[in-house]
Parts: sequence; structure tokens; C-alpha cells
Amino acid sequence: MPAGPVHGPGLPDLNLLRTFLAVYRAGAFTAGARMLGLSQPTVTTQIRALEGQLGRELFERLPRGVAPTPFADELAARVMAPLDALGAVGGPGGLLGEGDVDPVHLAGPAEYLSHSVLPTLAPLIEKGVRLRVGFGLTDDLLDALRAGRHDLVVSTLRPRGRSLASVPLADEEFVLVAAPVWAERIGSRIAAEGPAALQGLPLVSYAEDLPILRRYWRHVFGRRLTADPAVTVPDLRAVRAAVTGGAGFSVLPRYLCTAELASGALVLLHRPDDAPINTAFLVQRPGSSANPHVTLVRDHLIRSAREE
Repeated sequence: MPAGPVHGPGLPDLNLLRTFLAVYRAGAFTAGARMLGLSQPTVTTQIRALEGQLGRELFERLPRGVAPTPFADELAARVMAPLDALGAVGGPGGLLGEGDVDPVHLAGPAEYLSHSVLPTLAPLIEKGVRLRVGFGLTDDLLDALRAGRHDLVVSTLRPRGRSLASVPLADEEFVLVAAPVWAERIGSRIAAEGPAALQGLPLVSYAEDLPILRRYWRHVFGRRLTADPAVTVPDLRAVRAAVTGGAGFSVLPRYLCTAELASGALVLLHRPDDAPINTAFLVQRPGSSANPHVTLVRDHLIRSAREE
């Protein structure tokens, strides 16, 4: 009764392969069932049917979830790209612009989405893709993604586990900046004195615990930053505005202040040999969406990031 290997004659039913891929990516039958909108017993039955067709065990049952066998890893590598491509064409609405397709729910940091993501999506909006955009902190957004409230999330962290799939989207460099009035007072002293040259200057921060600044200090200066900010504002665009206006110095992603650096409204206070870098990831629930526009938005964002 068992069929030959997956590359031989008698290929398994596509629905069984889709179920396999959902369980493989989710790491559990229950989570895979939730992604597919099926009951857990149905998913279990389908996995057993596929194992019967292939004559191989696909998952090791664990107290919490499942672990793929080496054969399952090989099978997933073979079918993942073709099934994802089929899902983009064969989901509700078919090809772009046909039928009634649900909006794509996209979320991420307000600053990055506003500056680097949304402007690139104009060609898809013109062709009929609808977006519903949300902002928030990474941990909260990833929890909402797992719960099904978002389709795609731009994350500042790579999520762990198989319940979410991520791909690197872009690297952002952090730079130490101030308005010219403060830069003139400091001059080139940071190169000789290190962060002591900034002693007494007002500090503008994204949050009271100085998350971005502390990382810069640790990475560049090799020491811990202990300071009380003069201004805290939970939006990096507002931090940029305050610093540009002369409120003090701060650390910002370079993408967010490129124009100000070019015009002289902001000045680099330091040029380290190894500036701190943070990677943004595009995250989704693998195999969870039959909406072809989710795949279109995902692929468009990845392609646009790689072309920059």
C-alpha cells in the first residue's frame, strides 16, 4: 500500500502536503490545525494518511508538540516553495485584482513602517491591494501575529521556534547625532576623550531606560551608559525633531536622519569603525494565509529591500 518516495510516481495529494507543511512550520498539530482552519483530529488523520502514502514517519510526537524527522526536513525543503507559490495563485480571489480579496494586515514599528515600508507599497495599492496597518512594540506585535490579528509583522527581533517564519528584511545603522550648536561645542573631542566629551550635554531618548543609547554605548564605547535623559518621547521621529531643534544629542537609525545629515541640520558626533547594526525581519505565520495578497506584499517588500 505505501507509495514510493516523494520524488517518485504517485505523488501525494496536495491538500495532505499543505497540512504537512502547516504542522511542520507550526511545530504542533493543534497550531497547524488553527492555521488551516481545520480541527485537530482532521489534521492528525491527514498526517497519518500522508505517512501511509509515503511509507515513512514524518513527526516524532512529543509531550508538547512534534519534532520533524530527517525525512520530514527533506520533504519540507522540496515542497515549501512550490506550495507557497500555488497558494499565491490559487487562494481566494485568484490572481491579483480578481474577486473579493481580504485586506492585508501589516504591523511594525511606526517609524520604520512610515519611512521605509509604506512608500514602497504604492504600486500594489494602485493595483487593488488593500492594507490595514498597525503600530506597536515588537513583542506585542508578534503575540498578535500568533493570535491571527496580523498577516505580516516587521520585527526588530528574529522570533524563536517554528510557529513564526522570518526573513531578514534590512539592516539599520545607528548613529550618534546632535544639532550644529552642540556639535560645535564638542568638536572632535569624542575621538580623544570618548563619551566623557558628552558629559553635561542634554540627552534625548526614546524611553526612560535608554534602550538604543545603551546599546550604542556598550557596542562602541565598551561601557555602560548611566544618565538621566532631558527629554523622553516614544517616537523616533519626535526624537529626531527634538534633536534637530537643539534639545540635545541622541542615537538614531541612519535611515531616519539621512536628509538632516545631508542638509547639515544634524551632525554626526562620532564615526566608529564598527557602528551598531540592527536587523529588521519580515515575519508571518507560515502556511496560515490563503489570501494571495499577503504573499504579494511579502514578496514585494523583500524584493524592494534587496534592491536598495
